[in-house]
Amino acid sequence: MKNLILFSICISYSLCCFSQRIKKSEEIFLQQKEDSLKAYSLDLIQAINAQNRFKADSLFTKMFVRALKTKGSFYYSFDSLETISKLYPPDSSFRIFTWQMVINENIIRQHGAIQMKTADGSLKLFPLIDKSDITINVADTIGNNKGWIGAVYYRIIQNKSGSQNYYTLLGYDENNIRSTRKIIEVLHFENDEPVFGGSYFSFENDAIKLPTVSRYIMEYKKATGARLTYDENLGMIVFEHLESESNEPKKKFTLIPDGDYEGFKWNKGKWVHVEKVFTQVTPEGKEPVPSPLKDTQGNLKEDKLQDDNTVPIEDMPSTIKKPKVVKKKVNPNQ
Repeated sequence: MKNLILFSICISYSLCCFSQRIKKSEEIFLQQKEDSLKAYSLDLIQAINAQNRFKADSLFTKMFVRALKTKGSFYYSFDSLETISKLYPPDSSFRIFTWQMVINENIIRQHGAIQMKTADGSLKLFPLIDKSDITINVADTIGNNKGWIGAVYYRIIQNKSGSQNYYTLLGYDENNIRSTRKIIEVLHFENDEPVFGGSYFSFENDAIKLPTVSRYIMEYKKATGARLTYDENLGMIVFEHLESESNEPKKKFTLIPDGDYEGFKWNKGKWVHVEKVFTQVTPEGKEPVPSPLKDTQGNLKEDKLQDDNTVPIEDMPSTIKKPKVVKKKVNPNQ
């Protein structure tokens, strides 16, 4: 409870500080711009043909950049732009916008920009140019904002090694009609310029040691929903292990989750692979079995219909005790 209260206070304080960095007149101007931007942001996804989506993307981008040129725009949230991902790292040194535009079912582009926090509130912006389609080795390429491997980011994790801050981005890419990709990308800044990728993903502890890669790409069958997330309690990126449903692992569109989980743990400036996150194994002969309500002849087992607690309710921890049932008298006249 104390942690929750502290968290709420911190959020309120942060919002208060942000609101103090932008003048009321600038805020009103940005609200007006946001109303216009909202329609174009929806057309990026909902427009019925590619030509209209191209037009919406072009108009949205131009209008958005003009809005961001407003002094203090870094502190304006653009909350109503629901099709645009907006992420701040914990240190609030920048924010990153990403979105996607579907050209057709096999060509999907990601667009975006990094807005830096500046002392005077002026705009310092790095446009993100998706070059994934013309990059030969997507998993092992280091690039700047003009050689970006596109993704729509949904989580940012900040780590530090020495004096350098590293920002790990979790993102997704609709990719094509057969497969979807999720991407783990590490961003850092050199000479105040963004750098994507590096020797960050190590498999040094695996039974079969694979070479270090610059980013981790999880590609799988379109119809499945493979999870990739960051677990705060474990301090680990956790994702589902994939297996080919047709025993063709090189064909990424055949890969589906198999119920196991892998992970990456941050250690000394890199993410080290963990082959199996959850190691609990059910002992042989102790597997859970169903307890049917009917016998083999189809008759109800009366004892199964009763509430059968093996531990007296008085001896249960208070957190799992069943509430007492209070029977109400029914008025037949009601």
